[in-house]
Amino acid sequence: MSAPIDASMSEPMNEVQLPLAGVLVVALEQAVAAPYCSSRLADAGARVIKIERPEGDFARGYDTAVHGESSYFVWTNRGKESIALDLKRADDLALLERMLARADVFIQNLAPGATERMGIGSAALRGRHPRLVTCDISGYGDRGPLVKLKAYDLLVQAESGLVSVSGAPGEWGRIGVSLCDINAGLNAIIGIQQALLARVRSGRGSGVKVSLFDSAAELMAVPYLQARYGGRAPERVGLRHPTIAPYGAFACADGHDIVISIQNEREWADFVGLVLREPALAQDPRCATNAARVQHRAWLDGKVQAVFAAHTRAEMIGRLASAQTAYGSVNSLAELIDHPQLRTCRMPVGAQQVEVPAIPWVSEWERGTYPSAPRVDEHGAAIRAEFESPGIVA
Repeated sequence: MSAPIDASMSEPMNEVQLPLAGVLVVALEQAVAAPYCSSRLADAGARVIKIERPEGDFARGYDTAVHGESSYFVWTNRGKESIALDLKRADDLALLERMLARADVFIQNLAPGATERMGIGSAALRGRHPRLVTCDISGYGDRGPLVKLKAYDLLVQAESGLVSVSGAPGEWGRIGVSLCDINAGLNAIIGIQQALLARVRSGRGSGVKVSLFDSAAELMAVPYLQARYGGRAPERVGLRHPTIAPYGAFACADGHDIVISIQNEREWADFVGLVLREPALAQDPRCATNAARVQHRAWLDGKVQAVFAAHTRAEMIGRLASAQTAYGSVNSLAELIDHPQLRTCRMPVGAQQVEVPAIPWVSEWERGTYPSAPRVDEHGAAIRAEFESPGIVA
């Protein structure tokens, strides 16, 4: 077994000591959700061994946008070791068993039942290795009528109702990033870290199960509660808020859109006085409360739009800043790339250096650069040699 997390947690943090240093993660993974989870564990110092099929994780072929490499794969596989195994072969399955005997964490997102059929289901593994933390990531969990349904991100966006509350009226639209995959990966990280902390006290590992559907359904908590207990589901209103006004996007004279948000009556009074420069609106009964403003949204949005349409984005931002009105520009990807608030880290991709968005938390152990994503079976020979003999089991 590798050095337990409880040993590393007792040591003082310094510039080279990462919080998951000494933790061995074996990840039998593909696509996005599980690789996202294990990559962030690697960022925190865990050693992550990625088990790939001989032809490699199919996410390697999603695109070739990053100097010939897949943007998805580069994003979710940095800092890992790769070994290609054919788990239908007895010797490769035995090698995986020896790796798991020394691992702290096992992550897998194969089709439901696949690991059980190979004899490496999570419950069985924890029976053999009591300190092991297991994490199963699936589409719909392990019970219910949809357990065997294939679950890719867009499918779960639709099945969970996320699509029904997103975008503008009219044709359905996909949320523009792999939200269900990302959120499931984040939930898996939380569960794994909690299980490792629980092991400090109990000395025993435990099982974590995360599904894309559960993760998406939890994101839907507010519209779910509104529909179930309030009797009305939120409508799709594009860049408007279904229950707050004014809260949405307004086009400026130079073609740029700005999203504004008014959260309370003090903000409303400042907005009408300093931005719209119509202080009398603060006394108009159609604007007296948020509920009244929502009821008369079309009329109110028209008045707001007229002011925005007469000024450039820079001019409106000046007014919004003076009123301390919350706002955000509707930016393109090109504007994101050049955004002054964007934090990036450099990482190698082949012979090139690329910049990727930094992880969204700042910590004392942040390194500022990321290691590369591995080639298929890049570390296969070394890993096979390391785990050639059974060694010490948990």
